Amino acid sequence: MSPTLVRHQLPNTGSMRCDDPPAAAGARARARDWAEIQERMLVPLYEAAYERLGVGPGTRLLGLGCGSGLALLLAAARGAQVSGVDADECRLELARERLTPDGMPEVTRLVSGGLADAAPEDAAFTVVTAFHPVGCGSSAGGLTASLTAAAALAERGSAVVLGGWGPVERCATSGVLRVAQRLADSPAGFAAGSAGWRLAGRDDLEELADRAGLRPDGSGRVSCPFGYADMASAVRGLLSTGLFDAALEATEPRQVEKELTEALHPHQRADGTVWMPNVFRYLIARTR
Repeated sequence: MSPTLVRHQLPNTGSMRCDDPPAAAGARARARDWAEIQERMLVPLYEAAYERLGVGPGTRLLGLGCGSGLALLLAAARGAQVSGVDADECRLELARERLTPDGMPEVTRLVSGGLADAAPEDAAFTVVTAFHPVGCGSSAGGLTASLTAAAALAERGSAVVLGGWGPVERCATSGVLRVAQRLADSPAGFAAGSAGWRLAGRDDLEELADRAGLRPDGSGRVSCPFGYADMASAVRGLLSTGLFDAALEATEPRQVEKELTEALHPHQRADGTVWMPNVFRYLIARTR
């Protein structure tokens, strides 16, 4: 089945093209760090949702914010037909590499445009996923609009999966991400109109589902520890998430890296590895 990947900009959010100098090299590096270091941390979340929904042959899945395509790849391995949209062209390039077999580019239909271009030609979607944690920065409004549009392309009663951080006390990374929040909230951050990471609310996912006109239909929690080979990998991985973008706009990159490294030190083990246990939450909602 042919995966479809579309560059789609969420309303009221920025988007990244890999041919936008002079940031192109940095954007590519962050996308590669996401694909090679950070994205795998959320595999337990992807697999838990897929197992619960029975994703497999006959599933037509749309991934909102599909990134570099790992979640789509896992769904495709189960036999699902997958489509993905993302605002970051650099990440989409990596997704195309993953989802297009060598020597057979014709099996992937690549289009440019909005959500409508991602829809299967002969049927509606049966599953929509938005795994990127809700409550980060100012993207909630844009995600609501995209979820509403995606729901219109899905069959009635289709599952929509929303992902988010679990309780703060069960997410070791929350203490580290406060660096992003504090730096984005600096006077320079306010002047730039930046919005950084914010603590997750208990009902974030339910409130998002309600705004998008979806009906909640169950939830779950999954252990998603963040583990890194060394401190440098941990810094690169976390910077690739986008959660520090507002901090980087408001503060010198070297200062952000310095403070991030200091915040990570309590989580570094004697062998140099960095380990942070986290619990993520997902909500299953249904289209009406």
